[in-house]
Amino acid sequence: MTIQQIGRPAGLEPQDSLSLPRENGTYALLLRLPADRDIRVGQLGPSRFTAGHYLYVGSALGSGGLAARLRRHLTAVKPSFWHIDYLRQAGMVTAVYYQTGAARRECVWATAVAQLPGATIPLPRFGASDCRCAAHLVQLTAQLANAALITTLSLTASAGNDA
Repeated sequence: MTIQQIGRPAGLEPQDSLSLPRENGTYALLLRLPADRDIRVGQLGPSRFTAGHYLYVGSALGSGGLAARLRRHLTAVKPSFWHIDYLRQAGMVTAVYYQTGAARRECVWATAVAQLPGATIPLPRFGASDCRCAAHLVQLTAQLANAALITTLSLTASAGNDA
């Protein structure tokens, strides 16, 4: 199965999720934070996020699948529940990458992206409270936020369950 992508440099809107499948799957949100921000991230506490590009990886294995989960992530105003909700209030989602299927690929994707040259983990355990990963959020250089990212995700697309 291949990685699918939707994106818009000016930012995606909730209605963009209407074209997404209702199937379960794994997804990655590419966010742009326009300025440095101090953000309190739930139980992880306050942290400084520098301006730039971030990739958050998650799974949508519940009711409504990818369409429902991504519609929530593309909605700016909502109660904060997941770690990404706190960052999402300050940043703009510029692209979504996804792959349908019941396999949990989020750990494989997050690990692969974190190993790219120039990628850093801005806050340990972000998005990874239910697994042993260092984090499911990676800060990327502008170059990584483009071609290298889709290549890396595509290379891990066949990976199976992880946690």
